[in-house]
Amino acid sequence: MTQLSQTPLLDTVNLPSDLRQLRPDQLRQLADELRAETIAAVSVTGGHLGAGLGVVELTTAIHYVFNTPEDRLIWDVGHQCYPHKILTGRRDRIRTLRQAGGLSGFTKRSESEYDPFGAAHSSTSISAALGFAIANKLAGKPGRGIAVIGDGAMSAGMAYEAMNNAGEAGNRLIVILNDNDMSIAPPVGGFSAYLARLVSSRPFLSVREMARRLVRHLPKPLHDAARKTDEFARGMAMGGTLFEELGFYYVGPVDGHNLDQLIPVLENVRDASEGPCLIHVVTQKGKGYAPAEAAEDKYHGVQKFDVVTGEQAKSPSGPPSYTNVFAKALMAEAARDDKIVAITAAMPSGTGLDKFAAAYPDRCFDVGIAEQHAVTFAAGMAAQGYRPFCAIYSTFLQRAYDQVVHDVAIQNLPVRFGIDRAGLVGADGSTHAGSFDITYLASLPNMVVMAASDEAELVHMVHTCALYDAGPIAVRYPRGNGTGVALPDAPLQLEIGKGRIIRQGKKVAILSLGTRLEEALKAADALEARGLSTTVADLRFAKPLDVDLIRRLLTSHEVAVTVEEGSIGGLGAHVLTMASDEGLIDAGLKLRTLRLPDVFQDHESPHKQYEDAGLNANGIIDAVLKALRVNSTGSATSA
Repeated sequence: MTQLSQTPLLDTVNLPSDLRQLRPDQLRQLADELRAETIAAVSVTGGHLGAGLGVVELTTAIHYVFNTPEDRLIWDVGHQCYPHKILTGRRDRIRTLRQAGGLSGFTKRSESEYDPFGAAHSSTSISAALGFAIANKLAGKPGRGIAVIGDGAMSAGMAYEAMNNAGEAGNRLIVILNDNDMSIAPPVGGFSAYLARLVSSRPFLSVREMARRLVRHLPKPLHDAARKTDEFARGMAMGGTLFEELGFYYVGPVDGHNLDQLIPVLENVRDASEGPCLIHVVTQKGKGYAPAEAAEDKYHGVQKFDVVTGEQAKSPSGPPSYTNVFAKALMAEAARDDKIVAITAAMPSGTGLDKFAAAYPDRCFDVGIAEQHAVTFAAGMAAQGYRPFCAIYSTFLQRAYDQVVHDVAIQNLPVRFGIDRAGLVGADGSTHAGSFDITYLASLPNMVVMAASDEAELVHMVHTCALYDAGPIAVRYPRGNGTGVALPDAPLQLEIGKGRIIRQGKKVAILSLGTRLEEALKAADALEARGLSTTVADLRFAKPLDVDLIRRLLTSHEVAVTVEEGSIGGLGAHVLTMASDEGLIDAGLKLRTLRLPDVFQDHESPHKQYEDAGLNANGIIDAVLKALRVNSTGSATSA
């Protein structure tokens, strides 16, 4: 990094209005200090580092040129927003990133007026920025909508849907394509930078507008030819013809780390009278920090680390993660059955499918950030006799719900869903929590929904999925390490819709789904110590329910409690409906449901999140004791 002067400029900048008081020749020093501050902060907190380092200069330039927050700046996904937070009044809290009570790792409307739109899922920024731009146009306000979107996010159809509707925004909409993989443009050089400055300048735009007005008076064939010649010439010189066809004025590529290039281009676009504009900026993920630049993933997501060496804190050794167990189990199934294929949506390492791809490169498909396509693509393969496993995080599968319903469930196609990050996920907070998949999947006819209570059960469930051809089937499992149970030498095919009794008792029944089973067993121990004989069941299936087992437990125990790592409307709702349909509620059954609270829980450690949700042993014990003390009419009874 560039040598800094003795006087830290970053100390003088609390808000973008302070930044705009600096001279242009001071911005290089400020950017270097901003990069150093970002590295220092993330070394303490962990988080997403590489993306933020890649946009330090771009962040500086945008806030310097545009009138934020009146000009609404929207960061797609939000992984790259840490430098933005430092420049927008949150530097004093930047070392609370992703900590309990601290700053979110993503943009968040409730956190700052400089975060006009929350973002943690990809490819939403252009739609949101267009909404801001049109709203300001209708209200007669001058503010723009500025979307910064990564090249990976451009693989999602939603980005193009927004661009296709952007014409009405006029020059109030600016899209900045942050290309950090060189996936679209050739290397940026002096000539392309010169062209970018030229075509974004007022004289060029004025001459171009005069020419366009002139050719409108020509006969239609000549008018069309002139328009195509203009677009073709600029497309040949600079690329961007696709964006031009979508109605955007394309500028670029521009070196995203060269402030002498960035500032003039942004100023020209700011002052232009053209319609929607797309600025193609090329950046380097991890820029300015050697360990990140050298890393294969550019330090996308990191643990706490040593700033000098870049060495990350090692996670405590322990059992394998559920993700790794899933991947190995799927590879074993693929070795047995050449009809098994795997599909992921831009998360090969996050879902473990990078390992599958290494072993079976022709049978693994990364479709990019395109969950809707992933699901329907899997449905097409299933209809052709293949056995696709669609491995997607719970929170991202929400993006493809219509495809799950329409293209998979209604047609009863045997697509297998590996639902990673089910339940609460800690520091990534509410945007990434897998809270709703039981509810939104178990409500669908034809769907089978399983939840693994430990890693051995996950192996059995992957095997069960592989052998199930009667319709769609899903298995959900959490983020993080397993319990340390021994993995089976040979997986078992589970009977669909059948649970198991883990521990037999007489007075209390705990009906667990998923990895809360360990807490259920702890609760049973504590209840036994109080003289309350307790049964613990692992239901395994949220859909179809093991009706015989549940009926037996509800009619032979004084109180029953369901426990799940999901929202209202999941397992508990299905058990209550079954009990109501069979008249068990009328018999005075004490049935309680424990599930995630009806709120979006903020980032915290998963342990604390589940404690707050009442889904630990103490929460189960408390629910049982309250049920035993109060009957269905609310009158006190003896325990």
